[in-house]
Amino acid sequence: MAISKLHLLFLLSLVSLSLHRPVLSDNDEEDILLKGINDYRKSLNLTTLTHNNNAECLADELADQFKNQPCTNTTGPASVPGSQPGFSEFPKFLTKCSLSITATRDGEIMPACVPNLDASLVLSNFTKSRYNKNLNDSKFTGIGIASDDNWIVVILTTNTTEGGYTPATKDSNSGAFTVGVNGVVSSCLLILMFSFFMF
Repeated sequence: MAISKLHLLFLLSLVSLSLHRPVLSDNDEEDILLKGINDYRKSLNLTTLTHNNNAECLADELADQFKNQPCTNTTGPASVPGSQPGFSEFPKFLTKCSLSITATRDGEIMPACVPNLDASLVLSNFTKSRYNKNLNDSKFTGIGIASDDNWIVVILTTNTTEGGYTPATKDSNSGAFTVGVNGVVSSCLLILMFSFFMF
């Protein structure tokens, strides 16, 4: 009986560990851009940016909104600061991504439009434009990237409460409270293993 319990424990451990590993594709525009940005930052002796799920969620919502806009000199990094259209749905995006406006204040949202999202052109749209000022700033520690059609949106985050893109709680102004799926599944597996060994 002890051998079957050991096998079950091993199987549950493998399942639990596999839930915590992100699945990345080598052909994914976002992954290629993240690697390029981190290589760029390493060349400047800056720390690499870590993936931020909440920033990625917001970037995805914004990329979806940008996708119907044509690439022009008034969009993306070539635009005059403050001239890009605002989104009346922004509070809704924050709620959907379990964010509050306070947690996004110090972050930077950087959209770019590149036909067919050519990888080398996408990277240069961030490293060789006014956006490079943000990429060169050591205060940024995290990143969320999403793309849709010809648009790619990069959001830089900090490790502060005003820019960390941390999930909102019931006390924040978004009114949302979330628990990660991985956290729920892991907790259930731990309870299952505890019950199995106790009875």
